[in-house]
Amino acid sequence: MTEAQFQTKVIKFLQEQGIWFVKYWGGGRYTRAGVPDLLCCIDGLFVAIELKTNYGRVSKLQAYTIEQINSSGGIGIVLRPKQFKAFKQWIKEVKEWQKRNQTVGQVPSFPTQE
Repeated sequence: MTEAQFQTKVIKFLQEQGIWFVKYWGGGRYTRAGVPDLLCCIDGLFVAIELKTNYGRVSKLQAYTIEQINSSGGIGIVLRPKQFKAFKQWIKEVKEWQKRNQTVGQVPSFPTQE
């Protein structure tokens, strides 16, 4: 599966879940390099998703940006097709957690499998 095909699949899922998101187009004259592909707001929680194929490499700048997002109180993740099933479950858990707690705070961790 190409990254573009995977992106289509992830976007479809986010839309089905009613999650606000924007596809960030990097590489332009006035854009910032290293910003994750999808910037999402899940019931008040900022989640940035860098999409990669199962074998795609995360650049140092992308890893740094994700680290900065995580240390700033958001959630930055690298998502691969092999993690998609776990991602969908995690999104549902986050939404349920937000509903129960009605506040932004300690949320379920995304299960990474780099």
